[in-house]
Amino acid sequence: MLELDVWLRGFVDDHYHRLDAGQRTLFAALLAEGDDVLMDWLQAGRRPPQEFCELVEWIRASRGHRP
Repeated sequence: MLELDVWLRGFVDDHYHRLDAGQRTLFAALLAEGDDVLMDWLQAGRRPPQEFCELVEWIRASRGHRP
């Protein structure tokens, strides 16, 4: 899904290198979710499970700083 790629690219380019090992594991688990589920979470249509909330907010914020 191209739109999902746009959401994630900014985060990966700008922030992934700052994640610790636990956060990287969590990010990998996030990516294992279905594309439609991820888009619902990122576009604030549905609240993600608690373990993903902080990461989803960080991804949303990084998208806001991209052209």
